[in-house]
Amino acid sequence: SHDYIRAGTTTLFAALEVATGKVIGSLHRRHRAAEFKKFLTKLDREVPEGFDVHLILDNYATHKTPDIKNWLLAHPRFHLHFTPT
Repeated sequence: SHDYIRAGTTTLFAALEVATGKVIGSLHRRHRAAEFKKFLTKLDREVPEGFDVHLILDNYATHKTPDIKNWLLAHPRFHLHFTPT
């Protein structure tokens, strides 16, 4: 609802590099598309070119906004896989 307050909770976006166990993460005060896009940009910087990036995500609307879809079109090595609803 419009008056929902997170009361000190935080958002963690994290990616696991399965070959090495390295975790790339970022903490944010909010859980919006803007923060998710910052995380995608961080992944794009930290994952070497030539590697595809597969992300397993929930079906939260943050991951499906037009801004995110446009970013993904410009970064075809990123592949999103959504958990069943």
